[in-house]
Amino acid sequence: MIPTHIFEQIKDKSSEGLALALASDHDGAIMYLQWCNKAFTRITGYELEEVVGERGTILIGSSVEQGSHLVIIEKLMNWEHFSVKTLNNRKDGQEYRQQMSWTPLSDTETGARWWLCSLIELEDAPVRRSARRTPMAASHDQGMAADYAEKLRHLEKENARLYELAKTVAKESNEDPLTGLSNRRHLEVELKSWVAALQNGGAEFAAFYVDLDRFKSVNDTLGHDAGDRLLLSVADLLRRLTSERDLVARIGGDEFVILRPLGNSALEISSLADSIVQEMHAPFTFEGKSTFCSASVGVAIAKATMEIPEEVIADADTALYHAKSNGKGRWSFFTEEMHAEAIATKKLVSDLLVACEKREFVPYFQPLIDSGTGKITSAEVLVRWLHPALGLLPPAAFLETAANMGILKRIDEIVFSTLPETLAFLDATGVDLPRISINLSAGRLADPTLIHDIKRSGIDPERLIIEILESVYLERIGDVVNWTLSELRELGVTIALDDFGTGHASVQGLLKIRPTVLKIDRQFIQPIVENETSRALVASIIGIGKSLGMSIVAEGVETEQHALFASRMGCDLLQGFYFGKPMSADDLRENLAATKGEFWRPKTTLAGFRHSNISL
Repeated sequence: MIPTHIFEQIKDKSSEGLALALASDHDGAIMYLQWCNKAFTRITGYELEEVVGERGTILIGSSVEQGSHLVIIEKLMNWEHFSVKTLNNRKDGQEYRQQMSWTPLSDTETGARWWLCSLIELEDAPVRRSARRTPMAASHDQGMAADYAEKLRHLEKENARLYELAKTVAKESNEDPLTGLSNRRHLEVELKSWVAALQNGGAEFAAFYVDLDRFKSVNDTLGHDAGDRLLLSVADLLRRLTSERDLVARIGGDEFVILRPLGNSALEISSLADSIVQEMHAPFTFEGKSTFCSASVGVAIAKATMEIPEEVIADADTALYHAKSNGKGRWSFFTEEMHAEAIATKKLVSDLLVACEKREFVPYFQPLIDSGTGKITSAEVLVRWLHPALGLLPPAAFLETAANMGILKRIDEIVFSTLPETLAFLDATGVDLPRISINLSAGRLADPTLIHDIKRSGIDPERLIIEILESVYLERIGDVVNWTLSELRELGVTIALDDFGTGHASVQGLLKIRPTVLKIDRQFIQPIVENETSRALVASIIGIGKSLGMSIVAEGVETEQHALFASRMGCDLLQGFYFGKPMSADDLRENLAATKGEFWRPKTTLAGFRHSNISL
């Protein structure tokens, strides 16, 4: 261990100006100075307290040539060790020549990245003298020769130091600082080499894309130290399961890639993928606390016909997505079908972005009927995509992709903005449509601007029913959502809980959200005509809702028998294909005009139903 007072002497006595800057992980040219020595102050004119916290750009004076400045930026951005000689300015503007050197450093404990800046003040270029020689001039020349010899020895030592430093930097530039595995840059270089060899008749190879399924949860529950420890244990696991012929790299937070030559049997590939998945099922323990973090793996085989080397990594990533979509904690092999699906998804993503720009989403409406009078009480707004080439698309064709893209809020906003004009259009029939109900995505429900948008829309809030999916409210209920629900109630908006029974239903959850309307999911209503157990279950749900003062909606009413059973069991409102499939505003207006709002005549049918042989 080198004594601290020795470092203090270096700081005070070194003739070379030294400074340390903490850099951004993503861009080496973005840095903030944290320390400098006395020589640095003498050369630049900046005191330590003036340096700390300042951007590294204070070291680039107005006299630095543009070309030199661009070289400095490029080298810093690419985390390269370099040295330049340039004209620069001190703090007071005085010009001087300097040699500026930059060396990237990394903290293996924290993962932080640093720059070491070295400044050497250079003498001015020598002035040309007369060719006339004098004894004094000869003596002077000898002195200069000795000077240059000393400088040459110094430069040789400096070159040796920089050579060793360059080797260290080269090693660090290829290694992930936390795990010691190859990093993304080294993987890219090696991948090109492997593909070039394959295209020249070399060995085929497979790419494995490994991603941890619950890494964020580990970070959130046990802390980032635990997350780092988990990544180290995964790196050790991958080293143990692979051999020297394989390349193992960490390319992101919790993402790893393995390149492995194909052997004589496909089992060498499948067994590695299976071993990774199986061993990652073991509990992870940190400071006495245990958690579970599985891994998903995508596998693809490189082809000699690939146009770009990264294609095999993209294929493995596609297989990984397939593995995660099918339950996580498993592995999938890339197929051409996946490739076709990936292309279709990319096209869908692109079309959705255009659809948002062109506002191609339109509202469709499905009536809700009063079980006692048969009259329409409201209409649920359901989004449809009016695709310019494919026609009208249902939610199942695009909502999942839209959710993954994070644009559900935008789609909600587009549909909602059309409602004031549509309501005025429907009201013109003279038939009373008391309310419309709108399903809100989790993001929109947590958006504080929702209340503002409702107020600005001009829609009477008392005509609005906001429907919340049970799975959404149980996952997302929090301060913002609570505030939104409170504001909605204060405005007079009705709160409905949709698809009740399909998630983690609980009376406590109902009490927490306090909906006015409880909608029983269609999967419970569909069997009630034939199945006594289903009727008992629906009766229990109705009992819970009624005891809490809620109105009950039966979804999925597709026949008159469904309507009769649901009505007799106590459902207040009925919704389903029996009364009408989702329809455009034009079709709903025609229906309202034709029926005067009466979609069913329950009194006569119920009378016959009571005297039939069907019992409840």
